[in-house]
Amino acid sequence: MSRPDRLFDLIQILRDGKLHRAQELADRLGVSLRTIYRDMDTLIDSGVPVMGERGLGYMATAAITLPPLNLTLTELEALHLAVSVVGNATDPDLRAAARSLSAKIDAVLPEDRTATPTSWGIAVYPFKDAANGFQHMPNIRGAIRARQKLRITYQATDGSLTDRVIRPLELDYWGRLWTTTVWCELRQGFCVLRVDRITALTVLPQLFLDEPGKRLADFVAQEGARRILSD
Repeated sequence: MSRPDRLFDLIQILRDGKLHRAQELADRLGVSLRTIYRDMDTLIDSGVPVMGERGLGYMATAAITLPPLNLTLTELEALHLAVSVVGNATDPDLRAAARSLSAKIDAVLPEDRTATPTSWGIAVYPFKDAANGFQHMPNIRGAIRARQKLRITYQATDGSLTDRVIRPLELDYWGRLWTTTVWCELRQGFCVLRVDRITALTVLPQLFLDEPGKRLADFVAQEGARRILSD
């Protein structure tokens, strides 16, 4: 398993909101305790909402706030996109301003961390390509609201591509990483897909109903479901 994929797997474990000891995480992922410490430092430095420390354990936090503002996921997405785009502009003054704004946002985010801020709004390793998925966000959000199926081309961890029809159920934001929870007709099960790995997306005319076993509530209720990854 590559390191970016292991980091993504860690996010899926932590998103249940419970405290997880480092040794437990190491055992579940088959890596050393030192590797877990390094990975958790990387996640925290990359802006993923995780709190904890060595010897005590780690847990994900849900708060997304900028005092005195409370941001919705949509507002945070817009802010993230804007800073990311400007941060890659050709105008050096605009790039500098974007990085300065990013640092200021980092300074007031509620995560309790001791590491130096690492430019929240400008994607960095391990999710440096997360902005690739922004083009699909409006269609995914609209399909969730309308209960409309999507046809996507998805790039797996090994680089292979699959065409699949999905029922989008939820959008989540983890630091610089956006994911969508779906019922996948190809896999005949729930998957958590990285939005930046969707290479093509088409909105289909078919609508879907809340069928038992295929609803977001069913996904949440499944034991260990928050760790399901796409392949």
